[in-house]
Amino acid sequence: MKTMHRRVFLRRTAGSTAILASWGLSLSTSRSANDEVRVAVVGFRGHGRTHINNYLKMKGVRLVALCDADRAVLDQGVRDLAAKGVKVDACQDVRRLLERKDIDAISTATPNHWHALVTVWACQAGKDVCVEKPVCHSIWEGRQMVRAARKYQRVVQGDLDLRSHRANDEARVFLKSGALGKVQVARGFCHKRRLSIGLVPGHGHVPDTLDYDLWCGPAAKLPIDRKELHYDWHWVWNTGCGELGNNGPHQLDLIRWMLCETGLPRRVMSLGGRFGYQDAGETPNSQLVLYDYASAPVVFEVRGLPTEPGGRVMDTYEAVTTRGVKLRNHFKGQDANCNVIFQCEGGWIDFTSDSAYDNQGTLIRKFENTGSVDPQSNFIQAVRSRKTADLKTDIEEGHLSTALCHLGNISHRLGTAAEPAAMLEALMGDNDALEAFERFRRHLGVHGVDLGQTRGVLGPWLTLSPGEEAFTGPRAREANALLRRECRAPFVMPEQV
Repeated sequence: MKTMHRRVFLRRTAGSTAILASWGLSLSTSRSANDEVRVAVVGFRGHGRTHINNYLKMKGVRLVALCDADRAVLDQGVRDLAAKGVKVDACQDVRRLLERKDIDAISTATPNHWHALVTVWACQAGKDVCVEKPVCHSIWEGRQMVRAARKYQRVVQGDLDLRSHRANDEARVFLKSGALGKVQVARGFCHKRRLSIGLVPGHGHVPDTLDYDLWCGPAAKLPIDRKELHYDWHWVWNTGCGELGNNGPHQLDLIRWMLCETGLPRRVMSLGGRFGYQDAGETPNSQLVLYDYASAPVVFEVRGLPTEPGGRVMDTYEAVTTRGVKLRNHFKGQDANCNVIFQCEGGWIDFTSDSAYDNQGTLIRKFENTGSVDPQSNFIQAVRSRKTADLKTDIEEGHLSTALCHLGNISHRLGTAAEPAAMLEALMGDNDALEAFERFRRHLGVHGVDLGQTRGVLGPWLTLSPGEEAFTGPRAREANALLRRECRAPFVMPEQV
């Protein structure tokens, strides 16, 4: 770690020389398989509890500390572990946690706006990181995470689960073999019921036990216009990335992996809106995003409204291809229906059922799930080996797949209210996108939403500069301005990591 960079970091965090004195320079590239790996979990009101439980099952791994900005969550977590005979320290401020030499790795499931900064700071402190999806809140932040991981020789994993599903390895080999012919369209979807978050301008509930300044961190410190602070931060741009960024990284990562695409698409476009209720949410609950990859077009669909008003069941994914082939994922129950279908010349793969079908719907191949390795176990494996290649989802892969979500949201944020005719015109020539739009419109119609009266947002087609993480062409200046955000001091992402 270069002294200049460390000074910049300290000045922007707390200015404490105590941190400099306490951090060691050791960035060992080897580790004995018998060495104990000491882990701290940062942010665990939600999915962080999964991280905790996974680490508790592992031999040679010791959970050392918990960190959360909400003291009530933090204290309860410590008590829960104590009841299991596990003693951990409690830390409310992650900066204090990073001062410690007795922590080897950070596993973080904070709100989205904290993911990148925790990761970069941890790398600078010589710690490996497992970071939840979406790995970052902006594309620039994601690239900074990759730079930090490489510079400080840290193992950094993006917690995107679908590469860990063993059946998907077999499906990828099958797809690449050409047994189903050329891929025509990759279809991703996230149908997950989302209720209104309410609208109480400036009077939302912030728990007394929460350090709100610390919770906001790099995000703007704004009054809460929704009923609750926790979880519903997903649906405002200041802290969240909408459903596209919340669950989309999983499906889009699987798509990019299956297509063997190592970068961003040539173009992207979004249309959608927030329908069915009026609340403090800013992100769309219904969205159609198109990605123009050289290998195959990608159609991604978000639905937050159920099959029928007031219901709990979400739609099964059903589509009809331009050749009249009926695609249907094998979804049952009331839970979220989020997955991927690959449409090929000679058939299709439904990743919900781990199965391949011919164009008549006859099962031709079942992919066996011989046991999945959870992301935390995979992370610890790579921490021991010090080999990035051992990671199912290295931070660069996690960054690129998360970037796809940000690209779709940037198009949406630059969009304007439009009539259905304008949306149809924007999709003209792409029959698969037109078919998806008609299903989108019918779904909203069930909920009494007439796009002729309640306008959706039509985003522009945005072109990516080849080989770069930047836009070119029409609207490029506005789009590039959304590649990063202004951070609130002292929680500032370093320009040079």
